[in-house]
Amino acid sequence: MKSKEEILKTEYSTEFDELRKNRMLMSYFKYGPMSINYKEGLGNAMESLEVCLEAYRETGNTEKLVDAANYLMIEFLYPKHKNAHFKGTDNEKKSFVGMSIKEIENF
Repeated sequence: MKSKEEILKTEYSTEFDELRKNRMLMSYFKYGPMSINYKEGLGNAMESLEVCLEAYRETGNTEKLVDAANYLMIEFLYPKHKNAHFKGTDNEKKSFVGMSIKEIENF
């Protein structure tokens, strides 16, 4: 069985995390603290997320995916959804679109 470290070599990107962190630092100086901007409702992370996704679809610029991930993190930290909560789910509606290799192997 593969170790956690072996799995994460192909299933995770530390580069993506570093790019996200760097943009959060720049945003702090450009826009001010997110604890004010989003906690106080001055910004809208979910609408900003949609703008990033549309820009990625149009341009293919993966920087927009990094920005989108940051907006998801912001919504996680300062949720606007009235029923926001975290509950681990395993067997509920899946979000994977397509047929996974595990499904193909078990087919």
